[in-house]
Amino acid sequence: MSALREALRELPDAVFGDVLESDDAYLLVLDLPGASPESVELSVEGGLLKVTAGRDRTAPEGFERVVDGRESELSFELPVPMDATGRDAEASVDGGVLELRLPKQAASTKTTIPVSE
Repeated sequence: MSALREALRELPDAVFGDVLESDDAYLLVLDLPGASPESVELSVEGGLLKVTAGRDRTAPEGFERVVDGRESELSFELPVPMDATGRDAEASVDGGVLELRLPKQAASTKTTIPVSE
């Protein structure tokens, strides 16, 4: 979990994040300004959560962009807590805020391993 805390401090300047924990899941709340559900891609691979979010940069009618101060895409990786899994994860984006629920892996049941001579 400390690796995740440290990674949250290293997010791109436009992104802010919180991590919440319950008995059965982690909830990541990430501000992704300008992102919509259609523009966000999430994957968990090799212990990393990969986040890519496109940002709507359409100028209102009658205006044209003269200063281009925002990136059109946010992309970053966060380490996933060791007891979390991307399987059965749930995500939503509302108003540029991503909420990602990562279930915790069930504790494995005890297995006895026979020892041969």
